Amino acid sequence: MTAIDHDSLSVDEAREARRERRFTRINSADKWFQVLGLPWMTPILKAVAGDNPKAQVSEIWRLLGVPLLAIVAFLGLWAALAPTVQTSLGAIPGPAQVWDQALNLHHDAQAKAAKEDKFYERLDLRNEKLIAAGQADKVKHIAYTGAPSYYDQIWTSIKTVFFGFLIASAVAIPMGVMAGLSPTANAALNPIIQIFKPVSPLAWLPIVTMIVSAVYATNDGMFSKSFLVSAITVTLCSLWPTLINTSLGVSAIDKDLINVSKVLKMSTWSKIQKLVLPSALPLIFTGLRLSLGVGWMVLIAAEMLAQNPGLGKFVWDEFQNGSSQSLARIMVAVLTIGIIGFLLDRLMFAIQSMFTFSNNR
Repeated sequence: MTAIDHDSLSVDEAREARRERRFTRINSADKWFQVLGLPWMTPILKAVAGDNPKAQVSEIWRLLGVPLLAIVAFLGLWAALAPTVQTSLGAIPGPAQVWDQALNLHHDAQAKAAKEDKFYERLDLRNEKLIAAGQADKVKHIAYTGAPSYYDQIWTSIKTVFFGFLIASAVAIPMGVMAGLSPTANAALNPIIQIFKPVSPLAWLPIVTMIVSAVYATNDGMFSKSFLVSAITVTLCSLWPTLINTSLGVSAIDKDLINVSKVLKMSTWSKIQKLVLPSALPLIFTGLRLSLGVGWMVLIAAEMLAQNPGLGKFVWDEFQNGSSQSLARIMVAVLTIGIIGFLLDRLMFAIQSMFTFSNNR
């Protein structure tokens, strides 16, 4: 009989335990990689950890290599075909020209930020001199009125879409719960939803503009008129997906749960808080993701016409400008809009994953 080396066995057991813990952590992280749109991170980590490298390389190729190859192919096709399409402003810009304009917009934003900083430095210096001279009553706090940078316009669009989206959610979720719980309320709301859901933002915009102009007489308040017009238009167009999905989620709740709430004589609020909302959350969040996507698309058109200083106005101004660089700048804006739309969807999906549960999590 051969003697058993207990020291060697202990080392092997410890190594195997560490390996198991490592893969447990990787599998836990995979759930969030899926949420964040980074599923290719999991096979990379598993390959590094030594889990069947050949199979993991195949998975890396599928999740990362194929998408990157498709992007490269798209850029190559774009670069080859763009010079063949002539417009009144010249040939369609290729990826290189669009990248150059993206860098120009970045440098322009830096220059405008430096100019704004110098303005406030001069203003602060002036005010300090007045205070030192005993003329504090002449101190002024003046807002910078220079042209917004590209980054300022992006931030304006994001603020506007979230403002409209939050108002839409605050209206749609309670109405959806009411429609899901009450057949009478559902019958009352259904024709309104079916009539107004297909209405284009371009149809809402003149109505909203006239109402805001009549009700919000000043332009010196907390919000500008163009901001309110754009945000309310987003609200009117984006509340329907949330309302419909909330209603479906609430109406699909297990009837046994409703019967239990009746047996326990739960109040309406307790029933909604403890049974209805937790059960309907997955569909509610689906509606919220759809609403945010719709709102982001609607916003660009609304900003073009309402002249809210966001990405929509940037696209419109470049179109009106008609310079040789305008097409490339518009394409930079198009790519920016697409990337931000993707990030907003990932953000909502991450929030959904934090508050809801599936079979895998």
